[in-house]
Amino acid sequence: MKRLCRRLAVAVAVLVWLGALVYLLALSRRRLPELRTGAGGGGGGGRGGGETVSNQMSDAEWDDLLEGFDERGYLNARRWKPGDDPYTLYAFNQRESERIPSNRALRDTRHYRCSTLHYDADLPPSSIIITFHNEARSTLLRTVTSVLNRTPVHLIHEILLVDDFSDDDSDCRLLSKLPKVKCLRNIKREGLIRSRVRGADAATAAVLTFLDSHCEVNKDWLPPLLQRIKQDPSCVVSPVIDIINMDTFAYAAASADLRGGFDWSLHFKWEQLSAEQRARRSDPTQPIRTPIIAGGLFVIDRSWFNHLGKYDTAMDIWGGENFEISFRVWQCGGSLEILPCSRVGHVFRKKHPYVFPDGNANTYIKNTRRTAEVWMDDFRLFYYSARPAARGKSYGDIRGRVELRKKLKCKSFKWYLDNVYPELKVPDDSDARSGVVRQRQNCLESRRPEGREPPVLTLAPCAGTEGAAAAANQEWLYTHGQQIRQQQHCLSLSTTFPASQVLLMPCNMADGKQRWQKSGTHLEHLVSRFCLDSEMALDGMDSSRMLVISPCELSAYTQRWEVPFS
Repeated sequence: MKRLCRRLAVAVAVLVWLGALVYLLALSRRRLPELRTGAGGGGGGGRGGGETVSNQMSDAEWDDLLEGFDERGYLNARRWKPGDDPYTLYAFNQRESERIPSNRALRDTRHYRCSTLHYDADLPPSSIIITFHNEARSTLLRTVTSVLNRTPVHLIHEILLVDDFSDDDSDCRLLSKLPKVKCLRNIKREGLIRSRVRGADAATAAVLTFLDSHCEVNKDWLPPLLQRIKQDPSCVVSPVIDIINMDTFAYAAASADLRGGFDWSLHFKWEQLSAEQRARRSDPTQPIRTPIIAGGLFVIDRSWFNHLGKYDTAMDIWGGENFEISFRVWQCGGSLEILPCSRVGHVFRKKHPYVFPDGNANTYIKNTRRTAEVWMDDFRLFYYSARPAARGKSYGDIRGRVELRKKLKCKSFKWYLDNVYPELKVPDDSDARSGVVRQRQNCLESRRPEGREPPVLTLAPCAGTEGAAAAANQEWLYTHGQQIRQQQHCLSLSTTFPASQVLLMPCNMADGKQRWQKSGTHLEHLVSRFCLDSEMALDGMDSSRMLVISPCELSAYTQRWEVPFS
């Protein structure tokens, strides 16, 4: 019995000794009062001496600060309630997002060779800018936490959260208790574009990193991006964007053989590298040149960002800004690359959960039309052909952006197509609609009296019966460039005054006076804004039967036309 008691006493003594040792070790690690003073400066706007303290933190002290954040309290204030549709507020599964911890482990989705690369020890730190409007607290916190957990401390200069006038200002304010985090709040809704500019203007690091508010950065995501910026400050770099499932929040690797592309309607799409492009990339860690970036996630030198004109702040809310900045970077002397050794996950949603004041479609059209008018030169006609709803829509004053392009001596859009995106084929008119342009029993017709060149445009009785093939001189083609063409001649004007005669001239896509659009039952001339009118052709003598342009009148039957195109 005595031997048993002795053994128990020894065991208790060992346990007490071990407990004391663990306590002393923990106490030596924690200097929370002074450390919290240093980290707390994140919410106030000034860096002060706290930044120096936080840069000198040990990993354990950094972990202590993260663990000290009241995550449960932060999430509970806006948690999904049983019985509610978990997709209503954010257009992704809020319930599933809240079940996943903010610091969950992620599989390293990079190519195995990426782990063998080495980066300079003196990489420039970055200001990381995250804008949001009514973001789910779980995804916003997970975005920030992933940055803090998976980024070398010395490379995070600051994390700037720009709250675009969310309903609850504490969504952002409470996160400023985390190390390095600062909160900026707009006093009214500005949209992603102006919010990003505000964040960039407030940033103090030499490099800017833009992230969306529903992301998770993966292992060693930032060093390769900063290394490329250090090598070439005119290069704008983006990570490979992995996929976070909007329903289950499962994290899945995206292909590293993708780049950004688009069609003439300025609809962004991911496209596979061609076999030839893949063959040229003998090293899977090499950068991928991309004609366009997705826009949500990229890194750029701050001086280069400012030199290029930041963003077009006359664009509204969201949409189209990635085209504008991509064209501007390429045409004004920079380049765009995707770096396969940087991976960031992103929640892709099927719709936007927030409201566009002018509607989603109208906002996107305004923004992309500004892009087309400033950067696409005459090729913008193909944009209008692919997106006819953009015609006539207001897009604001672009004089400042046009002057910026002149000041920067930027290249033409033809240069961009030839050198950056030759895969985007200029449309031909093989699929264009053709037929007669009819007004009651009469049709537009070209005539060559006594072999005269160019031919004369007139109005004559329709030669073919309804449904039959039209006579060759009464068949017209509406081109992608908004021209009404017959062979090599197009409807044109020499002057744009009322009653100016409509002529047939050699087609020239650069000539704005050859552009027409269907407006209801009328054919509107896009430069003059007058309509094709047959009044003089019907009333005049044979020698003076000409078609003219006149101020558009809905009730004028001489301006009503049946055409085979829309």
